[in-house]
Amino acid sequence: METDEYVIEAGELRRSYAGGFEAVSGITLSVARGELFALLGTNGAGKTSTVELLEGLAAPSGGTVRVLGRDPYRERAAVRPRIGVMLQEGGFPSDLTVTETVRMWAGCTSGARPVGEALELVGLGARSRVRVKQLSGGERRRLDLALALLGRPEVLFLDEPTTGLDAEGRRDTWELVRELRADGTTVLLTTHYLEEAESLADRLAIMHQGRIVATGSPAEVTASRPARIRFLLPQGVPAGRLPLALRAAAEGRRIEVRTHELQRSLGELLRWAEESGVQLEGLDARSASLEEAFLDIAQSRTHTETAGAL
Repeated sequence: METDEYVIEAGELRRSYAGGFEAVSGITLSVARGELFALLGTNGAGKTSTVELLEGLAAPSGGTVRVLGRDPYRERAAVRPRIGVMLQEGGFPSDLTVTETVRMWAGCTSGARPVGEALELVGLGARSRVRVKQLSGGERRRLDLALALLGRPEVLFLDEPTTGLDAEGRRDTWELVRELRADGTTVLLTTHYLEEAESLADRLAIMHQGRIVATGSPAEVTASRPARIRFLLPQGVPAGRLPLALRAAAEGRRIEVRTHELQRSLGELLRWAEESGVQLEGLDARSASLEEAFLDIAQSRTHTETAGAL
């Protein structure tokens, strides 16, 4: 039975390979209708194995998965026409033109968009007569995206969609994804570009060794990590003169303060500098980025597992 609230649901999902290696170790997640959900993790974390289960490309070793209220593997015929899939790497006949490739794909797609419309969406209209083998790596990724969008999907799976794109192409793709979400498309995205996830995602999950180790909105995930204040002290002003609460890592004149109360700590620092007549060179204060939170989570988990193995 399809629900209005969630269109992707996984419960205690597992996937094992020959030899007993478990790539997905009992994860639970849900994606709401119209939401953009990012699945992050280091190489080998289990992202692609998870997404393949959600797409119905493989059967889980354990647990349950539902997409649009149905099992995407066992009820593939009912689910497939309603989803779009952009794999990490598509395989196209190299001698076909871009238009011929999309037309061939459209022949296998229910309710396909016009070929020209699909190519314009991804910025390939001017390359329609070019053979696939003559496309750049970034242009091939755009072609992958055009094919994923052909059937006007209700749910769109994007596996590393901007790999190989230049900065302009990446931003154009982000804008297209935002427009799709605004039109009601539910998007599940995997990416190694953490700025991409931070900019696009409503919610995200971070995977490590087959498990979800953090989940929430980008702001919620980064909020658990300390903000950072950096500055240079003038010559002759030792770090020991700083207020006790602000004394932190010092390398010569260079100071770095980590804090969970950025506004309070920054205010205290500026008051001290004003009262002491100290000029803070290169003052930079910022909340933790998703990249910092991601690296912190990955490193702390690795250290914990290494210590436990000793």
